[in-house]
Amino acid sequence: MTANAKVLTGNESCALGALAAGMRFFAGYPITPSSEIAEVLSVELPRKGGVFIQMEDEIASMGAIIGASLAGTKSLTATSGPGFSLMQENLGYAAMAEIPCVIVNVMRGGPSTGLPTMPSQSDVMQARWGTHGDHPIIALAPFSVRETFDFTIRAFNLSEAYRTPVVLLMDEILGHVNEKMEIPDPSSIQIVNRTRPEKIDENYLPYRHTENGVPPMVSFGEGVRYHVTGLAHDETGFPTNDSNEINRLLNRLNEKLMINRADIVEVDEYELDDAEIGLISFGSSARSTRHAIRLAREEGIRAGMLRLKTIWPFPDQEIREWTKQVKLWIVPELNLGQVAHEVEWAAQGKVPVYKINRIDGNPINPLDILKKIKEHT
Repeated sequence: MTANAKVLTGNESCALGALAAGMRFFAGYPITPSSEIAEVLSVELPRKGGVFIQMEDEIASMGAIIGASLAGTKSLTATSGPGFSLMQENLGYAAMAEIPCVIVNVMRGGPSTGLPTMPSQSDVMQARWGTHGDHPIIALAPFSVRETFDFTIRAFNLSEAYRTPVVLLMDEILGHVNEKMEIPDPSSIQIVNRTRPEKIDENYLPYRHTENGVPPMVSFGEGVRYHVTGLAHDETGFPTNDSNEINRLLNRLNEKLMINRADIVEVDEYELDDAEIGLISFGSSARSTRHAIRLAREEGIRAGMLRLKTIWPFPDQEIREWTKQVKLWIVPELNLGQVAHEVEWAAQGKVPVYKINRIDGNPINPLDILKKIKEHT
Protein backbone atom coordinates (compact mmCIF):
# COMPACT_ATOMS: atom_id res chain seq x y z
CA MET A 1 0.00 0.00 0.00
CA THR A 2 1.14 3.54 -0.73
CA ALA A 3 1.57 6.17 1.97
CA ASN A 4 -1.84 7.64 1.14
CA ALA A 5 -3.62 4.26 1.07
CA LYS A 6 -5.62 3.28 4.12
CA VAL A 7 -8.11 0.61 5.12
CA LEU A 8 -11.15 2.48 6.36
CA THR A 9 -14.81 1.96 7.10
CA GLY A 10 -17.41 4.10 5.39
CA ASN A 11 -18.00 6.01 8.62
CA GLU A 12 -14.29 6.76 9.01
CA SER A 13 -14.08 7.79 5.37
CA CYS A 14 -17.06 10.12 5.85
CA ALA A 15 -15.38 11.84 8.79
CA LEU A 16 -12.14 12.32 6.86
CA GLY A 17 -14.05 13.59 3.83
CA ALA A 18 -15.80 16.18 5.97
CA LEU A 19 -12.47 17.42 7.29
CA ALA A 20 -11.08 17.57 3.75
CA ALA A 21 -14.12 19.64 2.70
CA GLY A 22 -13.29 22.24 5.33
CA MET A 23 -15.87 21.24 7.94
CA ARG A 24 -14.84 22.74 11.27
CA PHE A 25 -17.94 22.30 13.46
CA PHE A 26 -19.66 19.05 14.40
CA ALA A 27 -22.59 18.68 16.77
CA GLY A 28 -24.19 15.29 17.26
CA TYR A 29 -25.55 12.64 19.55
CA PRO A 30 -24.23 9.04 19.47
CA ILE A 31 -26.48 6.60 17.65
CA THR A 32 -25.81 3.24 16.02
CA PRO A 33 -24.70 2.76 13.26
CA SER A 34 -23.25 6.27 12.74
CA SER A 35 -21.37 6.74 16.01
CA GLU A 36 -17.92 6.15 14.52
CA ILE A 37 -18.26 9.40 12.55
CA ALA A 38 -18.54 11.30 15.82
CA GLU A 39 -15.79 9.22 17.43
CA VAL A 40 -13.28 10.04 14.68
CA LEU A 41 -14.21 13.72 14.64
CA SER A 42 -14.00 14.03 18.43
CA VAL A 43 -10.27 13.33 18.03
CA GLU A 44 -9.45 14.81 14.63
CA LEU A 45 -11.58 17.97 14.57
CA PRO A 46 -9.81 19.75 17.48
CA ARG A 47 -6.47 19.00 15.79
CA LYS A 48 -7.71 21.03 12.81
CA GLY A 49 -8.76 23.95 15.01
CA GLY A 50 -12.40 22.93 14.79
CA VAL A 51 -15.08 22.38 17.42
CA PHE A 52 -16.69 19.07 18.38
CA ILE A 53 -19.73 19.09 20.66
CA GLN A 54 -21.70 16.08 21.89
CA MET A 55 -25.21 17.47 22.21
CA GLU A 56 -28.02 16.37 24.51
CA ASP A 57 -30.11 15.12 21.58
CA GLU A 58 -30.56 15.30 17.82
CA ILE A 59 -32.92 18.29 17.94
CA ALA A 60 -30.21 20.36 19.61
CA SER A 61 -27.57 18.93 17.26
CA MET A 62 -29.40 20.23 14.20
CA GLY A 63 -29.95 23.61 15.85
CA ALA A 64 -26.26 23.88 16.71
CA ILE A 65 -25.02 23.24 13.17
CA ILE A 66 -27.51 25.81 11.84
CA GLY A 67 -26.09 28.40 14.23
CA ALA A 68 -22.49 27.55 13.39
CA SER A 69 -23.21 27.77 9.67
CA LEU A 70 -24.79 31.20 10.06
CA ALA A 71 -21.56 32.26 11.75
CA GLY A 72 -19.65 31.16 8.65
CA THR A 73 -18.43 27.67 9.58
CA LYS A 74 -19.01 24.57 7.48
CA SER A 75 -21.03 22.32 9.79
CA LEU A 76 -22.00 18.65 10.03
CA THR A 77 -24.14 16.31 12.07
CA ALA A 78 -24.48 12.53 11.77
CA THR A 79 -27.29 10.25 12.88
CA SER A 80 -29.53 7.32 11.99
CA GLY A 81 -33.27 6.88 11.53
CA PRO A 82 -34.68 7.81 14.98
CA GLY A 83 -32.35 10.81 15.24
CA PHE A 84 -33.12 11.84 11.68
CA SER A 85 -36.79 11.93 12.64
CA LEU A 86 -36.01 14.35 15.47
CA MET A 87 -34.07 16.62 13.12
CA GLN A 88 -36.91 17.22 10.70
CA GLU A 89 -38.27 20.47 12.16
CA ASN A 90 -34.87 22.16 12.16
CA LEU A 91 -34.06 20.68 8.77
CA GLY A 92 -37.11 22.48 7.43
CA TYR A 93 -35.89 25.65 9.10
CA ALA A 94 -32.53 25.30 7.34
CA ALA A 95 -34.31 24.85 4.01
CA MET A 96 -36.57 27.87 4.54
CA ALA A 97 -33.81 30.12 5.88
CA GLU A 98 -31.34 28.81 3.26
CA ILE A 99 -28.63 27.77 5.70
CA PRO A 100 -25.92 25.46 4.31
CA CYS A 101 -25.28 22.32 6.39
CA VAL A 102 -24.75 18.59 5.90
CA ILE A 103 -26.67 15.79 7.61
CA VAL A 104 -25.35 12.23 7.41
CA ASN A 105 -27.97 9.52 7.90
CA VAL A 106 -26.47 6.04 8.25
CA MET A 107 -29.74 4.19 7.74
CA ARG A 108 -30.90 1.28 9.88
CA GLY A 109 -34.10 -0.74 10.05
CA GLY A 110 -37.25 0.87 11.40
CA PRO A 111 -39.76 2.22 12.17
CA SER A 112 -39.09 3.52 15.70
CA THR A 113 -35.90 2.06 17.22
CA GLY A 114 -36.26 -0.84 14.79
CA LEU A 115 -33.00 -2.63 14.00
CA PRO A 116 -30.12 -0.58 15.42
CA THR A 117 -27.30 -2.81 14.13
CA MET A 118 -28.80 -3.90 10.81
CA PRO A 119 -29.00 -2.13 7.44
CA SER A 120 -31.94 -0.54 5.72
CA GLN A 121 -32.61 1.96 2.95
CA SER A 122 -36.02 3.00 4.19
CA ASP A 123 -35.36 6.71 4.82
CA VAL A 124 -35.40 7.69 1.15
CA MET A 125 -38.82 9.32 1.30
CA GLN A 126 -38.15 10.79 4.73
CA ALA A 127 -35.09 12.55 3.31
CA ARG A 128 -37.33 14.19 0.72
CA TRP A 129 -40.57 14.74 2.60
CA GLY A 130 -39.72 14.35 6.30
CA THR A 131 -40.18 18.00 7.05
CA HIS A 132 -43.48 19.65 6.19
CA GLY A 133 -44.19 21.99 3.30
CA ASP A 134 -42.77 22.27 -0.19
CA HIS A 135 -39.04 22.58 0.27
CA PRO A 136 -35.80 21.93 -1.61
CA ILE A 137 -33.48 19.08 -0.65
CA ILE A 138 -30.43 17.35 -2.07
CA ALA A 139 -29.69 13.74 -1.05
CA LEU A 140 -26.65 11.76 -2.18
CA ALA A 141 -26.13 7.98 -1.95
CA PRO A 142 -22.56 6.60 -2.09
CA PHE A 143 -21.88 2.89 -2.52
CA SER A 144 -18.21 2.45 -1.55
CA VAL A 145 -15.79 3.69 1.09
CA ARG A 146 -13.92 5.89 -1.39
CA GLU A 147 -17.14 7.24 -2.82
CA THR A 148 -18.29 8.09 0.70
CA PHE A 149 -15.19 10.27 1.07
CA ASP A 150 -15.86 11.97 -2.26
CA PHE A 151 -19.60 12.35 -1.71
CA THR A 152 -19.10 13.92 1.71
CA ILE A 153 -16.99 16.60 0.06
CA ARG A 154 -19.57 16.93 -2.70
CA ALA A 155 -22.33 17.29 -0.10
CA PHE A 156 -20.55 20.28 1.41
CA ASN A 157 -19.86 21.77 -2.02
CA LEU A 158 -23.50 21.53 -3.06
CA SER A 159 -24.70 22.83 0.28
CA GLU A 160 -22.44 25.87 0.04
CA ALA A 161 -23.16 26.50 -3.65
CA TYR A 162 -26.95 26.42 -3.28
CA ARG A 163 -27.49 27.52 0.34
CA THR A 164 -29.39 24.39 1.25
CA PRO A 165 -29.16 21.43 3.64
CA VAL A 166 -27.75 18.31 1.97
CA VAL A 167 -28.41 14.77 3.21
CA LEU A 168 -25.84 12.00 2.77
CA LEU A 169 -27.81 8.73 2.73
CA MET A 170 -25.57 5.86 3.78
CA ASP A 171 -26.59 2.61 5.46
CA GLU A 172 -25.17 0.26 8.09
CA ILE A 173 -23.38 -1.93 5.53
CA LEU A 174 -21.57 1.01 3.99
CA GLY A 175 -20.90 2.58 7.38
CA HIS A 176 -19.10 -0.50 8.69
CA VAL A 177 -17.56 -2.20 5.63
CA ASN A 178 -13.75 -2.06 5.46
CA GLU A 179 -12.12 -1.21 2.13
CA LYS A 180 -8.76 0.03 0.98
CA MET A 181 -8.80 3.50 -0.51
CA GLU A 182 -6.34 6.12 -1.64
CA ILE A 183 -6.78 9.39 0.20
CA PRO A 184 -6.40 12.08 -2.45
CA ASP A 185 -3.87 14.87 -2.16
CA PRO A 186 -5.58 17.96 -0.71
CA SER A 187 -4.44 20.02 -3.69
CA SER A 188 -6.51 17.80 -6.00
CA ILE A 189 -9.77 18.28 -4.07
CA GLN A 190 -12.22 20.84 -5.41
CA ILE A 191 -13.68 22.94 -2.61
CA VAL A 192 -16.71 25.22 -3.04
CA ASN A 193 -17.49 28.02 -0.61
CA ARG A 194 -20.70 30.01 -0.34
CA THR A 195 -21.10 32.98 -2.67
CA ARG A 196 -20.52 36.34 -1.02
CA PRO A 197 -21.88 39.70 -2.16
CA GLU A 198 -19.54 42.02 -4.03
CA LYS A 199 -20.15 44.67 -1.38
CA ILE A 200 -21.13 44.31 2.26
CA ASP A 201 -23.03 47.34 3.52
CA GLU A 202 -26.35 48.41 4.98
CA ASN A 203 -28.06 47.70 1.63
CA TYR A 204 -27.31 43.96 1.89
CA LEU A 205 -30.37 41.78 1.19
CA PRO A 206 -29.87 38.28 2.69
CA TYR A 207 -32.59 36.78 0.50
CA ARG A 208 -32.11 38.74 -2.70
CA HIS A 209 -33.64 37.09 -5.75
CA THR A 210 -30.87 36.21 -8.19
CA GLU A 211 -30.69 34.70 -11.65
CA ASN A 212 -29.51 31.30 -10.37
CA GLY A 213 -31.89 31.39 -7.40
CA VAL A 214 -29.13 31.56 -4.77
CA PRO A 215 -28.69 34.75 -2.72
CA PRO A 216 -25.12 35.76 -1.75
CA MET A 217 -24.51 35.09 1.95
CA VAL A 218 -22.80 37.13 4.65
CA SER A 219 -21.82 35.45 7.91
CA PHE A 220 -22.97 36.76 11.27
CA GLY A 221 -20.35 38.97 12.85
CA GLU A 222 -19.14 40.56 9.63
CA GLY A 223 -20.59 43.98 10.34
CA VAL A 224 -24.04 43.61 8.82
CA ARG A 225 -27.17 42.90 10.83
CA TYR A 226 -29.91 40.90 9.17
CA HIS A 227 -32.93 38.86 10.16
CA VAL A 228 -33.23 35.08 9.82
CA THR A 229 -36.59 33.37 10.29
CA GLY A 230 -38.47 30.23 9.39
CA LEU A 231 -41.48 32.38 8.59
CA ALA A 232 -42.21 33.39 5.01
CA HIS A 233 -40.05 36.45 4.44
CA ASP A 234 -39.14 39.07 1.88
CA GLU A 235 -35.67 39.86 0.56
CA THR A 236 -34.72 41.59 3.81
CA GLY A 237 -35.39 38.42 5.81
CA PHE A 238 -38.28 39.93 7.76
CA PRO A 239 -41.65 38.09 7.85
CA THR A 240 -44.26 39.04 5.31
CA ASN A 241 -47.90 38.25 4.52
CA ASP A 242 -47.65 39.76 1.06
CA SER A 243 -48.88 36.99 -1.25
CA ASN A 244 -46.66 38.13 -4.11
CA GLU A 245 -43.55 38.02 -1.91
CA ILE A 246 -44.53 34.62 -0.48
CA ASN A 247 -45.11 33.19 -3.94
CA ARG A 248 -41.81 34.59 -5.17
CA LEU A 249 -39.88 33.18 -2.21
CA LEU A 250 -41.31 29.67 -2.27
CA ASN A 251 -40.99 29.34 -6.02
CA ARG A 252 -37.36 30.47 -5.88
CA LEU A 253 -36.59 28.04 -3.04
CA ASN A 254 -37.93 25.08 -4.96
CA GLU A 255 -36.77 26.11 -8.41
CA LYS A 256 -33.15 26.89 -7.50
CA LEU A 257 -32.30 23.18 -7.52
CA MET A 258 -34.10 22.63 -10.83
CA ILE A 259 -32.32 25.60 -12.39
CA ASN A 260 -29.02 24.00 -11.41
CA ARG A 261 -30.10 20.38 -11.91
CA ALA A 262 -27.29 19.57 -14.35
CA ASP A 263 -24.72 20.33 -11.65
CA ILE A 264 -26.55 18.37 -8.96
CA VAL A 265 -27.97 15.14 -10.41
CA GLU A 266 -25.49 12.31 -11.04
CA VAL A 267 -25.95 8.68 -12.10
CA ASP A 268 -23.54 5.88 -12.97
CA GLU A 269 -24.21 3.76 -16.03
CA TYR A 270 -22.92 0.21 -15.60
CA GLU A 271 -23.09 -2.17 -18.60
CA LEU A 272 -26.09 -0.26 -19.93
CA ASP A 273 -24.94 0.43 -23.49
CA ASP A 274 -26.43 -2.78 -24.93
CA ALA A 275 -28.67 -3.77 -22.00
CA GLU A 276 -32.15 -5.15 -22.56
CA ILE A 277 -32.85 -5.68 -18.86
CA GLY A 278 -32.27 -2.57 -16.79
CA LEU A 279 -31.72 -2.45 -13.07
CA ILE A 280 -31.87 0.65 -10.89
CA SER A 281 -30.29 0.63 -7.47
CA PHE A 282 -28.28 2.73 -5.01
CA GLY A 283 -26.04 2.46 -1.96
CA SER A 284 -25.13 -0.99 -0.66
CA SER A 285 -27.87 -2.66 -2.72
CA ALA A 286 -26.10 -1.48 -5.86
CA ARG A 287 -23.11 -3.59 -4.82
CA SER A 288 -25.25 -6.74 -4.90
CA THR A 289 -26.85 -5.57 -8.13
CA ARG A 290 -23.50 -5.05 -9.83
CA HIS A 291 -22.39 -8.58 -8.95
CA ALA A 292 -25.69 -10.02 -10.20
CA ILE A 293 -25.16 -8.23 -13.51
CA ARG A 294 -21.69 -9.75 -13.82
CA LEU A 295 -23.19 -13.21 -13.29
CA ALA A 296 -25.93 -12.50 -15.81
CA ARG A 297 -23.41 -11.32 -18.38
CA GLU A 298 -21.44 -14.55 -17.93
CA GLU A 299 -24.59 -16.38 -19.02
CA GLY A 300 -25.06 -14.13 -22.03
CA ILE A 301 -27.87 -12.06 -20.54
CA ARG A 302 -27.63 -8.38 -21.46
CA ALA A 303 -28.33 -6.68 -18.16
CA GLY A 304 -27.11 -3.30 -16.94
CA MET A 305 -27.56 -0.91 -14.06
CA LEU A 306 -28.37 2.76 -13.69
CA ARG A 307 -26.95 3.52 -10.26
CA LEU A 308 -28.43 6.54 -8.52
CA LYS A 309 -25.65 8.64 -7.04
CA THR A 310 -28.11 11.47 -6.45
CA ILE A 311 -31.44 10.40 -4.98
CA TRP A 312 -32.96 13.88 -4.69
CA PRO A 313 -33.58 15.67 -6.96
CA PHE A 314 -34.68 12.38 -8.48
CA PRO A 315 -32.95 11.38 -11.77
CA ASP A 316 -36.23 11.05 -13.65
CA GLN A 317 -34.85 12.48 -16.90
CA GLU A 318 -32.01 9.96 -16.98
CA ILE A 319 -34.40 7.08 -16.25
CA ARG A 320 -36.79 8.29 -18.92
CA GLU A 321 -33.99 8.36 -21.49
CA TRP A 322 -32.82 4.79 -20.74
CA THR A 323 -36.43 3.59 -20.70
CA LYS A 324 -36.35 4.05 -24.47
CA GLN A 325 -33.84 1.19 -24.67
CA VAL A 326 -34.57 -1.38 -21.95
CA LYS A 327 -37.61 -3.63 -21.97
CA LEU A 328 -38.12 -3.49 -18.20
CA TRP A 329 -36.69 -2.14 -14.96
CA ILE A 330 -35.84 -4.14 -11.83
CA VAL A 331 -35.30 -2.12 -8.65
CA PRO A 332 -33.48 -3.84 -5.73
CA GLU A 333 -33.62 -1.84 -2.48
CA LEU A 334 -33.73 -2.45 1.28
CA ASN A 335 -37.26 -1.15 1.78
CA LEU A 336 -40.71 -1.88 0.41
CA GLY A 337 -40.30 0.01 -2.86
CA GLN A 338 -39.65 3.69 -2.19
CA VAL A 339 -37.35 4.21 -5.18
CA ALA A 340 -39.34 1.76 -7.32
CA HIS A 341 -42.35 4.05 -6.88
CA GLU A 342 -40.37 6.95 -8.32
CA VAL A 343 -39.06 4.76 -11.15
CA GLU A 344 -42.63 3.84 -12.09
CA TRP A 345 -43.49 7.52 -12.25
CA ALA A 346 -40.38 8.33 -14.31
CA ALA A 347 -40.93 5.43 -16.75
CA GLN A 348 -44.47 6.70 -17.43
CA GLY A 349 -45.86 3.20 -17.99
CA LYS A 350 -43.69 2.59 -21.06
CA VAL A 351 -41.99 -0.46 -19.52
CA PRO A 352 -42.89 -2.62 -16.50
CA VAL A 353 -41.10 -2.02 -13.20
CA TYR A 354 -40.36 -4.98 -10.90
CA LYS A 355 -39.31 -4.76 -7.27
CA ILE A 356 -36.82 -6.71 -5.19
CA ASN A 357 -37.29 -5.73 -1.56
CA ARG A 358 -35.86 -6.87 1.73
CA ILE A 359 -36.69 -5.47 5.19
CA ASP A 360 -35.44 -8.15 7.60
CA GLY A 361 -32.08 -6.51 8.31
CA ASN A 362 -30.12 -8.56 5.80
CA PRO A 363 -28.64 -7.44 2.46
CA ILE A 364 -30.14 -8.51 -0.85
CA ASN A 365 -28.36 -11.59 -2.19
CA PRO A 366 -26.96 -11.16 -5.73
CA LEU A 367 -28.36 -14.62 -6.56
CA ASP A 368 -31.87 -13.40 -5.77
CA ILE A 369 -31.35 -10.51 -8.17
CA LEU A 370 -30.01 -12.91 -10.81
CA LYS A 371 -33.08 -15.11 -10.36
CA LYS A 372 -35.36 -12.13 -10.98
CA ILE A 373 -33.34 -11.19 -14.09
CA LYS A 374 -33.71 -14.73 -15.46
CA GLU A 375 -37.47 -14.66 -14.88
CA HIS A 376 -37.69 -11.95 -17.51
CA THR A 377 -35.28 -13.22 -20.16
